[in-house]
Amino acid sequence: MTIFSNYARYYDLIYRDKDYAGEAEFIHRLIQSHAPNTKSILELGCGQGKHAILLAHHGYHIHGVDLSQEMLQKADNHLSSLNHDLASQLKFSHGDIRQVRLNQTFDVILSLFHVISYQTTNEDLLAAFATVKEHLNPGGIFIFDIWYGPTVLTEHPTTRVKRIEDENIQVTRIAEPVIHSNENLVDVNYQVFIKDKTSGTVEELQETHRMRYLFQPEIEFLCSANGLASIESREWMTGNQPGLNTWGVYFIMQN
Repeated sequence: MTIFSNYARYYDLIYRDKDYAGEAEFIHRLIQSHAPNTKSILELGCGQGKHAILLAHHGYHIHGVDLSQEMLQKADNHLSSLNHDLASQLKFSHGDIRQVRLNQTFDVILSLFHVISYQTTNEDLLAAFATVKEHLNPGGIFIFDIWYGPTVLTEHPTTRVKRIEDENIQVTRIAEPVIHSNENLVDVNYQVFIKDKTSGTVEELQETHRMRYLFQPEIEFLCSANGLASIESREWMTGNQPGLNTWGVYFIMQN
């Protein structure tokens, strides 16, 4: 069972306000700026495939890999609703980004929504970057985002409550973070209450997502250890220089 096994059932509702379209356009602009001849993309940690489907509209052929069978089932369900030509540009498969080997290389590799920060040990990170190196064409680029260490230690994650509903259920999600500063880790403890509007019954889920916050020197070491060159690092979605209030930073590495 993965950390998203129960969470996946409510993922769409909880993240329905996430700007997937805007993020896909942002990624498309980065690709056109740094690798304009891109035809093939590997997405490590593709989730339900929402970014992949939006990027496919730009003509890319995309292979998404995810560890969660529940998320992949949703990705396949999305595929069935697409026209044949668009669906033929997309493929989703099960795999661990630390171990998967597809015997294929790609022009661009993506790992979005802090998937790299879910690699919590040095061994996990080295293995994930080795996977990138194995699958990236010469001159290809790797785009990923992380929890930015300087901000985590300056502002500290705080307890957050999110309430959202649709015609069938009401969801209350409480996220309580615990920082392990000596390990550069944050345990995000989720408590989720789902109320059925018809019956009034309430289901409770509890899950912990362990996240690694990272610093630029660590990233540069991981890349250089795998023969990748750092070419850009900026604030996610704005392109601003990272600062002490920048929670999400994207990096672009070139093979």
